[in-house]
Amino acid sequence: MSYVLVLNSGSSSIKFQLVDPTATATDDPLVSGLVEQVGEPSGAITIKVGGEKVTEELEVPDHSFGLKRAFDLMDDHQVGTKDVDIIAVGHRVVHGGRLFSEPQLIEDQIESMIEDLIPLAPLHNPANLDGIRVARKILPDIPHVAVFDTAFFNTLPPAAALYAINSEVASKYDIRRYGFHGTSHEFVSQQVPKILDRDPEHTHQITLHLGNGASAAAIRNGRAIDTSMGLTPLAGLAMGTRTGDIDPGIIFHLVRQAGMSIDDIDKLLNKQSGVKGIAGVNDFRTLREHIDKGDEDAWLAYNIYIHQLRRFIGSYMIALGRVDAITFTAGVGENDTEVRQDALYNLDMYGIDFDKERNLVRSDEPRVISTDDSPVKVLVVPTNEELAIAQKSAEVAAQAREAGLFK
Repeated sequence: MSYVLVLNSGSSSIKFQLVDPTATATDDPLVSGLVEQVGEPSGAITIKVGGEKVTEELEVPDHSFGLKRAFDLMDDHQVGTKDVDIIAVGHRVVHGGRLFSEPQLIEDQIESMIEDLIPLAPLHNPANLDGIRVARKILPDIPHVAVFDTAFFNTLPPAAALYAINSEVASKYDIRRYGFHGTSHEFVSQQVPKILDRDPEHTHQITLHLGNGASAAAIRNGRAIDTSMGLTPLAGLAMGTRTGDIDPGIIFHLVRQAGMSIDDIDKLLNKQSGVKGIAGVNDFRTLREHIDKGDEDAWLAYNIYIHQLRRFIGSYMIALGRVDAITFTAGVGENDTEVRQDALYNLDMYGIDFDKERNLVRSDEPRVISTDDSPVKVLVVPTNEELAIAQKSAEVAAQAREAGLFK
């Protein structure tokens, strides 16, 4: 069998999987692993193979060392680069700007273009780039492919993509709505027509990626027409630790009245707000425990979260004109029955006939949780961004081989 090595390189970690690109969304990868605390005095490398989990605690000075050691552990378990047919390496890249609307075979020029986009994603693209450079050195004879989180939203119409800001300033500094979680939204939205036996070219959907980070998208006939995240992943829905949409005047107020710096405000809005900022916790299982104990802050945080979610669902119903399906995915969306029920509470007048009993069923499989007669179908579809990256990377790698660029 042939596999794609999927890499997600962060500033202090590397997540990786060996994925069969022909697998289904619920199949386990051959290998999954994590390199943690890169650059810290103490780190760890964990791999999971065939149900067995192996962890090695050691200092990981840089990404190159961490990835090489992870490969050594894979070799030790006969699933390394010498034992497995790896046809491509797929790299998750957070920001593709306006440059990239499709996956790209990585060459030196593509590396340089990704580097040019660092100002748009200073926390993410540098780490993604580190992973690309290290992996290309270790595996130089395998096609490397960049898959961009923002690519799916390059189809946004100007009215949805552009902000009402001075056009010269916006153009000079590349200010527009880019959207994120695009790989997940695209993957899930492609599953929905198959599940419902509908023509994807005539399907209007709302997809809700609800994890610690959260985003919504309106998708008409396979193309995104709106999404909640913007220039950065801070915009849109209230999230685990992020504010979501706020009055931008709040930033000026905090500078003038609280004497906060830009870095202070960045930390506040991205890491100390959202559900955690109100309730003190951002894990929805813990939040539910606090609510059950009568914690008023937890209840308030939950209600703000649901209010924002319903607001986006409503606005996207209007934007689409007709909605055929509303789909929940990611950690909260796939597992929190209360969030799904409360997000769609009392919307039967809009053709959403929610089935409470179906909603309570626990499963790792894609499923419909609305009634059979509901005009708008409600689904839970597990996302699998790694599989999506593997599939896209395998396709680009095959094209590169056909062109004679690789054996």
